[in-house]
Amino acid sequence: MLSLLTVGEQIASKRKALGLTQPELAKKAKVGLSTLDALENGRLGEMGYSRITNILTALGLELKLQEASAGRPTLEELMEEEGDDQGLDRRR
Repeated sequence: MLSLLTVGEQIASKRKALGLTQPELAKKAKVGLSTLDALENGRLGEMGYSRITNILTALGLELKLQEASAGRPTLEELMEEEGDDQGLDRRR
């Protein structure tokens, strides 16, 4: 399960990739600048659903529900991640 800290980091990354400033995104998402800043910097304990979805929508993102993983990742899941991080593959 993603933590609010991880969500905030991903929001900051997407915002920067889109070339948006925090004030621009806050205005577009109709949330306070201090709320967005606290979310992106891991200083927010919790946040309501509507604020999160407003921010995600403004960035072209959405929430996705899926079954929770009950255990450790499978070999197949780890191999899928391998493509994301080629530097860890010692066979090359």
